[in-house]
Amino acid sequence: MANLRDVRLRMRAIRQTLQVTKAMNLISTAKLRKGRRTLEDTEPFFTRIQKSMYDILSGAGEVESQFFKRPGSGRTSHSAVVVVTSDKGLAGGYNANIFRHVSNLCSKLANPLLILIGAIGYRYFVHSPYLILENFSFRSQLPDLENAQEIADYIIAQYLWGMFDEVHIVYTHMYSTIQLLPAERQILPLDVEKIQEEIARSGGQKRVELRFDYIPSEEAVFDALVPLYIKGIIYGSLVESYVSEQSARMAAMDEASKSAEEMLTSLQIHYNRARQAGITQEVSEIISGSAALKN
Repeated sequence: MANLRDVRLRMRAIRQTLQVTKAMNLISTAKLRKGRRTLEDTEPFFTRIQKSMYDILSGAGEVESQFFKRPGSGRTSHSAVVVVTSDKGLAGGYNANIFRHVSNLCSKLANPLLILIGAIGYRYFVHSPYLILENFSFRSQLPDLENAQEIADYIIAQYLWGMFDEVHIVYTHMYSTIQLLPAERQILPLDVEKIQEEIARSGGQKRVELRFDYIPSEEAVFDALVPLYIKGIIYGSLVESYVSEQSARMAAMDEASKSAEEMLTSLQIHYNRARQAGITQEVSEIISGSAALKN
């Protein structure tokens, strides 16, 4: 009987865990759909800003801007790495893949400095040899433009002040619901060729020989667009990582549910066999007792 009671308790615990994993799967599904819709709604706005920046560069020729590559000043150069992770676990290898990618990237950069987004990333890199400049956390909520603005303002201010010479961002790109891979791109300094390549990849045509009048000047308009462009990159990376996290959590919870169901089936068989053995033993004892009374 004690064995049967232990089995019942284990089955009860597994059923409760199964309810949690299925609920988390459904929640992640809803969050993933919402995140994809949000990204699709805001993407045209930032694509238009990107095209406007290239219009200025292609029409005005050389544009003097503080956001382009600056000549070295003789000081030690530093590279900032913006790392986007999650605030919660239970997402399979989502965060572990980012950690490996960031470690490989930092080994190739000169004096890397980390700007972390997500509590899980902070818990991991606080024990690493790399210096952490700042940590942002949004409590597992869908990132909004205010979050991206806060991060972009910090990065731009530190870059212009001279804290670092270049900025990279590492996030998770969702190629499909089953293919989630870490991605890396350089935010600063700006590269005109990369901007044009991004426009071409997004479906835009090559924009050359365009002439516009900019007031007060091309440089002033360009410098005003760059913060919006950087905010768009950060926002897209945040939302892309968010939907990737939800997709990874869906897969992890689905596998956990399958494992729980298999364990429950195995325990149910074990419970039935033990119960049947107990009933058989009780029946045998009753028959033996009845036969002894007759004798």
